[in-house]
Amino acid sequence: MINQQELFTQMAMQAWETNLKRMNDTFASLTDEQMMADIVPGRNRPLYLLGHMAAVHDRMLPLLGLGERKMEHLDNAFLINPDKAVVELPSIAELRAHYAEANESINRQMGLLRGDEWFEKHTSVSEEDFAKEPHRNKLSILNSRAHHVSYHLGQLMMAKNK
Repeated sequence: MINQQELFTQMAMQAWETNLKRMNDTFASLTDEQMMADIVPGRNRPLYLLGHMAAVHDRMLPLLGLGERKMEHLDNAFLINPDKAVVELPSIAELRAHYAEANESINRQMGLLRGDEWFEKHTSVSEEDFAKEPHRNKLSILNSRAHHVSYHLGQLMMAKNK
């Protein structure tokens, strides 16, 4: 019989995988022209969201204690600044490759975690704070990132339907 930790972990992984597949499929369906067009006038472009998601997923590695980042060079254009604030951006093809690499890397590393390891603290919380707030664990990071994917997927759906 499955224990509660394994059940919660499976539920969170399923949400992550489902949302990520939908986002992957949506990005894959967008033409380069659609990738460059504002989703809503004056707001993010799918290109920006692609770079943003690559950078966020790359940041998950050290946050979960699963390895070092490989894409810090994306932070300025896709995490620190809003869309269009940085003029020189990687090409759409480069961003697609970064996004695929970040997802492959985080998924591979997360697959190595045992059920109980998901309930350990993540790296941005101190031992003292974790003792007071044990919900600040690796599983909470996975849940929040699955919701983050879902949020931006909603934006992408608007671009796809233009």
